[in-house]
Amino acid sequence: MKKSIISLSISMILTASAFMATSAHAVEGLSANAAASNNYLWRGVTQTTNAAAVSGGIDYENASGFSVGTWASNADWAENMTYELDVYAAYANELDNGIGYSVGYIYYAYDNDADADFSEVNFSLSYDAYSITYNTLVDSDGGGDFGDDTYISADAAFEVSEGLELGLHIGSYDFDAGGDYVDYGVSLSKNGFTFAVSDTDIDGADGDLNFVISYSVDFDL
Repeated sequence: MKKSIISLSISMILTASAFMATSAHAVEGLSANAAASNNYLWRGVTQTTNAAAVSGGIDYENASGFSVGTWASNADWAENMTYELDVYAAYANELDNGIGYSVGYIYYAYDNDADADFSEVNFSLSYDAYSITYNTLVDSDGGGDFGDDTYISADAAFEVSEGLELGLHIGSYDFDAGGDYVDYGVSLSKNGFTFAVSDTDIDGADGDLNFVISYSVDFDL
């Protein structure tokens, strides 16, 4: 599991990935990822005040379907915030009829002074190119309780030509304290590069149409 997020850091990522490609695969199921983007959007809203983002993570997945991982990026959507660090675990499998499912937990950690940490549980169903995911709050530094906030999203991914993937997304965020909104987007991805267009129905700056260009690499460890 990793989040999707252009800067000089791309050259650093390319150098690192070229080096890692020459090393032996030491641990089955262990992998890493790195990305650079002109903006970090999460559920349709910028997490970097529309500035560039650099991210990376490490994941482990075994044959049983169980996985754990961690992922980090720069972030500054709240006062005294400079980074985001996610820690997560999940179990995924597929039924004989081709329906896939997963259940997971994720903790979002930020600078101590930001007082913005929170956690969620999620459940996902997928079939062929389609998936739907339900996320709900477990706890938050802001005083939120289990089930207070929920986010439901539907996604689809199609190969429109060799190596070129078209992604479609719509999501709905429901907050116990108000401020509900819907986000939607479309993306094209090939060879690690992604161009995405995302929008929300939020009034104000958070509701602006966003264009995102990113590059990501994955490699075994």
